[in-house]
Amino acid sequence: MKFSESWLRQWVDPPIATDELAEVLTMAGLEVDSVTRAAPEFHGIVVGRVQAVAPHPDADKLRICQVDVGAGEPLQIVCGAPNVQPGMHAPTAKVGAQLPSGLEIKKAELRGQESQGMLCSASELGLAEKSAGLMALDEDAEPGTDIRQYLALDDSVIEIDLTPNRGDCLGLAGIAREVAALCRVASTPLEFQAVPPEVGDSFPVLLEAPEDCPRYLGRVLRDVDPTASTPRWMVERLRRSGVRSLGPLVDVTNYVMLELGQPLHAFDLSSLRGGVVVRRARAGEHLVLLDGTELTLDEELLLIADQERPLALAGIMGGEGSGCDDSTRDVFLESAFFHPLAIVGRARRFGLHTDASHRFERGVDPALQRWGIERATQLLVEITGGRPGPVIEAESERDLPARPPISLRTGQIERLLGMSFSTEQVEEMLGRLGMRMTGGPEQWAVTPPSFRFDVSIEADLIEEIGRMHGYNHLPTARPYARLGMSPQPESVLSLARLRTALVDRGYQEAVTYSFVDPQVQASLDPGRDPIALANPISSEMSVMRTSLWPGLLGALRYNLARQQTRVRLFESGLVFLRQEGSTRQAPCLGALVCGAALPEQWGEGARKVDFFDLKGDLEAMLDFGGNLGGTRFEAARHPALHPGRCARIVRDGAEVGWIGAIHPKVEKVLDLGTEVLAFEVLLDGITRVPIPEFRELSRFPSIRRDLAVVVDETVPYQSVRDCVARAGADLVRDVDLFDIYFGRGIDPGRKSLAISLILQAESRTLTDDEVETVIRRIIGRLEGEFNATLRK
Repeated sequence: MKFSESWLRQWVDPPIATDELAEVLTMAGLEVDSVTRAAPEFHGIVVGRVQAVAPHPDADKLRICQVDVGAGEPLQIVCGAPNVQPGMHAPTAKVGAQLPSGLEIKKAELRGQESQGMLCSASELGLAEKSAGLMALDEDAEPGTDIRQYLALDDSVIEIDLTPNRGDCLGLAGIAREVAALCRVASTPLEFQAVPPEVGDSFPVLLEAPEDCPRYLGRVLRDVDPTASTPRWMVERLRRSGVRSLGPLVDVTNYVMLELGQPLHAFDLSSLRGGVVVRRARAGEHLVLLDGTELTLDEELLLIADQERPLALAGIMGGEGSGCDDSTRDVFLESAFFHPLAIVGRARRFGLHTDASHRFERGVDPALQRWGIERATQLLVEITGGRPGPVIEAESERDLPARPPISLRTGQIERLLGMSFSTEQVEEMLGRLGMRMTGGPEQWAVTPPSFRFDVSIEADLIEEIGRMHGYNHLPTARPYARLGMSPQPESVLSLARLRTALVDRGYQEAVTYSFVDPQVQASLDPGRDPIALANPISSEMSVMRTSLWPGLLGALRYNLARQQTRVRLFESGLVFLRQEGSTRQAPCLGALVCGAALPEQWGEGARKVDFFDLKGDLEAMLDFGGNLGGTRFEAARHPALHPGRCARIVRDGAEVGWIGAIHPKVEKVLDLGTEVLAFEVLLDGITRVPIPEFRELSRFPSIRRDLAVVVDETVPYQSVRDCVARAGADLVRDVDLFDIYFGRGIDPGRKSLAISLILQAESRTLTDDEVETVIRRIIGRLEGEFNATLRK
């Protein structure tokens, strides 16, 4: 919510500066995101009145203007704006003026004609992104008046970031209420009276869905002037609130929405047939919105319709066929209360988010509709000269939100806030917020005002007391709790230890959303049917993740786009899987790497990270539990990983994850532009570890033997190692691979594996005959299982 500080101070003017006002709002829960100037710095620009316009003798697109700037003789200014005309008032930069761009205005000659200044557009003053011509000022603008003074540009624009429960502050009136209560000053809202009807015309209204729309007000306005212009003061207030001026009919409804928090809509009365009906849509109906979007409707959607067709998506956006345009002479003005549950999520279904839906989803004051339509009528009559009819009101009182009293106990206030308040203090603080109280001093019955949808239980009232007193003034105290020893089983490896292991190896932890883009999900895990969200934040976040990789790759793309070429990321979290008709949440740990294997340095040459770097990091993490020997990496295929450069991770016979290089097709789809390697493991599969057991160390010497065996290229080393361990029985203590060789002297399709064997007995020193027997048995097993031969 953006608003002009000067506009707010017309409602409530506390004796504090802008920065103090921002601090007060933030500390009360209305977080101020930014405070900016209403206009950039410039000087020397005044109101000018164009007295005469003549063609330039040597340039078709230029005009020679005589401009009155309140200094006696008019200035001659050469101007190329297409809308310049006699009698027009426009900002005029005199000689010596400086524009926001830094340009200093000097006397100049344009095609042989002297120019003593410059007529300015809104964009040249920094008041608009682009302009089609000069900025037209109101006819009452006095020539020579400083433009900053005339437009009140020495103002601040405050933007607050409201939490979803504070819909009451989505209007200036609500913010003024808060400031008045926080600063203990009186609020003086602008007064406006009900506008009496001038014509007897009315338009019938029928509520067919009163549970969704229990109150609907409408009013006919005849003979509005379609050529009228929105006053400059209103245009400026809209601009400072981030709203573009689109003509008086739209501007007035936007202005009242910003002022009071009540969205309104104006229909072209000539396009309506029979009467307004508020109803649920019928399956298969169609509606084209004002932005050109064509919708196919269903029974969940609430409509504003007439007797023939849908007119608008209630509380969200009007329809194209009933909207006002430059030819509109008669208007039907709508001001309604829609139940939040009837609006929430409907706009997002169609990729929409409007100012109206933003407010109705959070809750609009159900007592505000009459004020809204009267205020809008007053402004439209003043600006367009329309003739109003009577206000038509349709209401279902039993469906309006009820505000039952809430019990508030003194003891609970002290228990939750850590301090006590007197009866007078409690009643004064809640009274400033518009709450009605009966009872006391030990217990009250408190009825919240209609605009405070967020206050429904006792804790909400206590929170309001804390806000009014000031969170920073509440006492601090150490919490009291009975502490107990939590079990730390040795057979379970903690997630914290695994995370620490990755951090120690240079990884950064990422936290990503559990809902992801369905297209990215499908490219990484095409074999699974993800769970779709009923009410997604956006179409790019509409399914629950079945893998951690979509989020990690999204974080990687973010880093790569910011010139971070060496990235190490990991994440722990839940993945969501369909299993036998139900949903299973599986805790996982995933990581990815890309870029150089080591940071740039003089001691090592540059080298890209490879599969074995990542595998080494994973093995180092798994080795914390002492069960690395039970982990196997088996060559397999995964749709998201590069064929021949990926492996299934198996632990104690069960699959626990995958590791490998991201498939080139996936890299192209995600526009990564670099090779990425990743792994993902199920935490339940790797956190169960054996309890350490003591084994007596042998007092007898060990013996090392090296073997170079030649096997087929397709034979994995792990299989060779397992075979050696089985054949060596209890005498082989360790097996290590220290060389792999392909090339001359080795048959095509074969490879040489050089392995070292450590042999040792626990009760004696091994003899040469025993060692040779074991070696022959190992060689025999390798020959039998893998057709292995000793390399000569």
